[in-house]
Amino acid sequence: MNVSTFYALFSTTCFTLVGLWWSVVQSHTDWMRDRAQRRVVGGIYLSFLLPAAMGLFAQVGGIEQPRIWRSAFILLSVIGCACTLRLLARARGDRFITWQQAAAALLYALIAVVGAFPELARHVRLRPIQAEALMLIGLVILAHALVWRYMAGEGRADEEA
Repeated sequence: MNVSTFYALFSTTCFTLVGLWWSVVQSHTDWMRDRAQRRVVGGIYLSFLLPAAMGLFAQVGGIEQPRIWRSAFILLSVIGCACTLRLLARARGDRFITWQQAAAALLYALIAVVGAFPELARHVRLRPIQAEALMLIGLVILAHALVWRYMAGEGRADEEA
């Protein structure tokens, strides 16, 4: 795996998804009026922004300077986990969203753990930066699932009509 190429493409993709999400949000101004919906919209935003930022730090540090990306992954994962747990605490009984947010919080926690203890990745025969990449892919897949659920149901303005 060419780590630099992967993280370059990964970050670009995630930043593109951030921009696409904001385009969607701009066409649904009612989402920003309701405090609970605004939190979910912001949570989706972070679901793409935090992995994008992690990818940039992975490029800067790479294999040569792992402390750079490891420190960033730990900090950003703690932020992601805390924000996700806050949203999870406010979930309205939707099992899918509860499952998605619990899985995302777990992935953020695992990313932080591998950042702090990179030798754990060797148990699955991966370099730490590779293990992190796989978990980041999982986060983005979960974020896509959340967007789909939100767009197909909960976030639709015509749902209450």
